[in-house]
Amino acid sequence: MKVVSYSEYCLGCGLCRIHCAAGHDGYNGNILKAYKRGTPRPRADLIFHQDQSWLNTCQHCPDAPCVNACITGALQQYDRGVVYIDEEICVSCYTCIMVCPYGHIFPGEQAVLKCDLCRERPGQPACVAACPNGALRLVNEGETA
Repeated sequence: MKVVSYSEYCLGCGLCRIHCAAGHDGYNGNILKAYKRGTPRPRADLIFHQDQSWLNTCQHCPDAPCVNACITGALQQYDRGVVYIDEEICVSCYTCIMVCPYGHIFPGEQAVLKCDLCRERPGQPACVAACPNGALRLVNEGETA
């Protein structure tokens, strides 16, 4: 599974990033509480190029280079193919950042940050659910959206 971003529908509003950040902060997506507490960090980056924008999310590669390169085993992959980080054992060596072909993994305060398709959240990831134009879609590997 992965989130596919369609630049022809993306307005670049950033709601996807705001909901992503608030969804990972321990406040179950309550945006006001999340931002009053500090500045939560999203797990995806909004890219702007010329007159287009799109959300750069993890591709959850079948043979994920980040998982293979992780020296502690902090990056793991579910049987459904979702790549996630075990923040308890990440030592922030940034090897995963260097090997990610999509430039998706980011440095964090205690561990690296990356999209995990909101694995703790039922239903769609926060970014997909929050997109007002339907520019983001959750698709299975090999499926066209």
